[in-house]
Amino acid sequence: MNLKVIYTMLSRIMLVSGAMVALPLAISLIMGGPILAFIFSMAVAGLASVVLKKRGVAQENSLTPREGTAITALSWLFVSLLFALPYIFSGTLGPLDSLVESISGLTGTGATVIDDLGAVPQSILFFRAMTHWLGGLGIIVIFVAIFPQIGRGSAKMVNAESTGPTSSKALPRIKETASALFTVYLIFTIAAAAAYMLCGLTFLDAIDTSFSTIATGGFSTKDASIAYYNNPVLELVIAFFMIISSANFGIYVEARKRGLSAITGDMEFRTYIGIVLAATVLMTISLVLQGNYGFVEALRETFFQSASLSSTTGFVSADFDQWPSFAKFIILLIIIVGGCGGSTAGGLKVIRLILLVKSFTSILKLHIHPRAVLHVTVSHERYSQDTIFRVLCFFFIYMALSTLWAACMMMDGVAFMDAIGVSFSTMSNAGPAFGQFGATCTYSALPDFSKFVVCLSMLFGRLESVTLLAIFIPSFWKKSGW
Repeated sequence: MNLKVIYTMLSRIMLVSGAMVALPLAISLIMGGPILAFIFSMAVAGLASVVLKKRGVAQENSLTPREGTAITALSWLFVSLLFALPYIFSGTLGPLDSLVESISGLTGTGATVIDDLGAVPQSILFFRAMTHWLGGLGIIVIFVAIFPQIGRGSAKMVNAESTGPTSSKALPRIKETASALFTVYLIFTIAAAAAYMLCGLTFLDAIDTSFSTIATGGFSTKDASIAYYNNPVLELVIAFFMIISSANFGIYVEARKRGLSAITGDMEFRTYIGIVLAATVLMTISLVLQGNYGFVEALRETFFQSASLSSTTGFVSADFDQWPSFAKFIILLIIIVGGCGGSTAGGLKVIRLILLVKSFTSILKLHIHPRAVLHVTVSHERYSQDTIFRVLCFFFIYMALSTLWAACMMMDGVAFMDAIGVSFSTMSNAGPAFGQFGATCTYSALPDFSKFVVCLSMLFGRLESVTLLAIFIPSFWKKSGW
């Protein structure tokens, strides 16, 4: 383990993260808002960068998998602390709430502890949305895309930050891939902002909402979220962008060479679309039969919430906490499953669900034909036994940690169903849960210990557990270890 290389990379990431704070600072200067809060935050980032740089190395070194994992995990921890500072210095939130808001933004969870967004300056609202956008594609991916000269071994960091077992390898070099992914990400963001302005949103609201949509985050500039606008056309447009942001971004890069067949032929994305449609149909039936909704109104509300919660964006167009129990059960299932691997969405990921189902059917076939040699194949790609093993382990870790977080919150006085909902919602980086922390509520009522638990849950969910768990193993830091 070369700690000097880790210090060097962390120094650069802190410097770039601090520089990003200049954007909301500019909005404060133009529109009015906290100025010193952003300046102080940038100063802290600069100071941290200088201190880390002095302990690092000037020359570039190739990174080992351990160093890549350490840089990724520590980057997320450091940047989370850094982005809590504007909330603290501006007086918007206290220290713990600021950390919750920062982590919720970066991880794309979108659960807020701010009860009155109308009282918050535009620059802080922009900053919240910007944290979504930086964390959505990934701090490391954006860093590698913008600064491709960071040295060899950047693939180790990108792999440690990536979500789900992805198979798309559109470009041979990780730096080219990161740049291509970032280009798609930027194009989607600009297109979404333009579409929202055409639907009647102001420039800043459109930018903030596009950041939240493409990053599948869910921070809104309004307390009522998307329900504030009561605009069916806007809801359809947002649903479209949430759905395309839930696909593996690698298929969009591939589409440049192969055309639309790269997208339409992707089994994972087709399965995800099927899940959204199935959830919409089932919840529509439930609302019509038990919820006193008309068919058109039920279809409108359920489609938007299916797109929003399956993508783990968490935008709200209706108070689904008042829906029938069966509809809420479907919502919980799609929150847990989430979007596709390699997307900005959270959850278990559709590709893992497919692999789990195929592995289950393979076990049944082996029981009947013990000598058969079976392979798990998705979209003409064969997945190794090692990948299947990792999927099974991840499923166990996801369920175990979700249970642990729920138990901790119940021990802290949170009601049973509320704790279950918050635990799975934060592990999937979805945001809204049920009950006291449902669609129209915030997380401000959580006890302090539960807020700390929620911070852990969101980070473990975004980095898919293993990256963070690894740094707590003592042998991980030993020179002779691993």
